[in-house]
Amino acid sequence: MFVQRTRVLQISLLAIFSAFLVELIFGLVSNSLALITDSIHALLDSVVTLILILAARLAIKPPDAEHTYGHGKIESLGGLFGGIAIFIIACFFIYESINRLQSPPPNVLPGLFAIIGGLYTIGVDFFRIIILRRSIKKIGGSTLKADFYHAFMDLGSTMVAIVGIMLVSYGVYFGDFVAALILGGLLAILSIKLVYKTALDLTDVISPETVKNVREISKSTEGVIDAGPILMRRSGDTIFADITISLRGDTSFEKAHEISANVEKNIKNHMSNAATTIHFEPNWKDIPPDAKISEIAKSVDGVKGVHNVITHKTKGKTYCNLHVMVDREINLLSAHKISEIIEEKIKEQLPDITHATIHLEPFVTVPENFNIEDVETEEKIKKILEKYSEIKKIGRILSLKFENILKIDIDCSFNKELSIEKVHDLTSEIEHVIRLEIKNSVITIHPEPN
Repeated sequence: MFVQRTRVLQISLLAIFSAFLVELIFGLVSNSLALITDSIHALLDSVVTLILILAARLAIKPPDAEHTYGHGKIESLGGLFGGIAIFIIACFFIYESINRLQSPPPNVLPGLFAIIGGLYTIGVDFFRIIILRRSIKKIGGSTLKADFYHAFMDLGSTMVAIVGIMLVSYGVYFGDFVAALILGGLLAILSIKLVYKTALDLTDVISPETVKNVREISKSTEGVIDAGPILMRRSGDTIFADITISLRGDTSFEKAHEISANVEKNIKNHMSNAATTIHFEPNWKDIPPDAKISEIAKSVDGVKGVHNVITHKTKGKTYCNLHVMVDREINLLSAHKISEIIEEKIKEQLPDITHATIHLEPFVTVPENFNIEDVETEEKIKKILEKYSEIKKIGRILSLKFENILKIDIDCSFNKELSIEKVHDLTSEIEHVIRLEIKNSVITIHPEPN
């Protein structure tokens, strides 16, 4: 696609440059200031087309250590210098037109020769318009569209020049100079617009409406609570955007990445030339404090897991309880320091919390794959269970060994009238007794009503 765009632009460049040469030569020979002025307009289009070819080539050049945003600004820089040069030339032709209008009629007036030169340029303009329009439909591209618009402007200016030359043939000898004056003014206006636009591009000016649209697209993406600072800049055809979005504080990293990808995709659907970078921040507004407390605890070094987070209010004060798992090999002093750090962070980030009670637990990684059932261990566990009269029936006992870890699952039936608190106390006690008897064990007891 890049090769096709470049080839079309090269054909357009050759066509318009040939028009410049023909108009310049025919204008000098026939003494037509209007035709010479229009040839400079054709030269402007040649310069612009050359810049577009250069931009198209540089568009695929990847960013490097010195150009992290790519090389698109070269297009703007070239447009700035080209616009200044054309403005100076336009001012010269305006001055020359006014000067000749005040002078006696020249000995040689433009005639048929000048009209032929103008008609050649009109043919070239129609050729460019046709091939550029067909190419835009097939392969698209902003560089082709820009050249398409320039071809239309060149067609209009050439027609103005021919009208001026034809006025001369009807005896209005200053018609050529009036046409040159009009074209000089048109060139001056176009060059000022080009200089203004490229200067804005070089100073990273971006349309507030574009920023507003990007903000609305970001905020309307599912999962996004709000959009923060949005920084945007243009480099060539590419618009770079750094966007900050806020997500629910309890959103997982995986989900946050998915939402960010959706924001980027939605912006791309509306702005195909956008290159976006998404930053996400947690937003804890209207989020239950339990989720925030869990995130705070998990962020502390040494914490292996957090569960059973509970907050409750008493006499206008808020308290929280949470279970925190730490490495089972560390000593009590190290584990206590971890709990102190957690409590400090909770009070710092949630000043409404009066006190945090932290229950420390040893963390044991349970492997996904076990092997070898340990029958001897199962018999030992059965004898321990038989000592508890509250257990009405001993069900399945499954022990699976993996290296130095023993995973034990036990099914027990209790009196259905027992409170869940009593059952919980019993199962905790039984797990503790089995753990004392069988080292490096991970125990799960499933209580059932008898």
